[in-house]
Amino acid sequence: MATSDIDTVSTSADKARLAAAGLLVVGGVAAFYLLGQQSLWLRVIALLLLIAAAVGVFLTSSQGKELIAFSQDAIKEMRKVVWPTRPEATQMTLYVFAFVVVMALFLWLTDKGLEWVLYDLILGWKR
Repeated sequence: MATSDIDTVSTSADKARLAAAGLLVVGGVAAFYLLGQQSLWLRVIALLLLIAAAVGVFLTSSQGKELIAFSQDAIKEMRKVVWPTRPEATQMTLYVFAFVVVMALFLWLTDKGLEWVLYDLILGWKR
């Protein structure tokens, strides 16, 4: 029997943090609509502040810390990538365009050839 790597919330503190983050998001949306009589900028600020608080609470949980570690590792790996120079990128783009044109021409000729064989030779339907 294979073991599965399923991330679960293990501690009650993490459960509380995730619940608090969810409630903060719901509270932000509710505040946005409950402040309907106020100006739009005040409603948006209230929404953004509560969502920022929710993100902050989420990042203190174990899942948030894992997300931060994953992001840091991804940034390290991105720095290791050797990006092509502009001439290399242009050359490869032209190769792709040329291949697409050749493939489109091949598919069009194949389609017309099959159409001619089926409709003109086999079925005898002249257009």
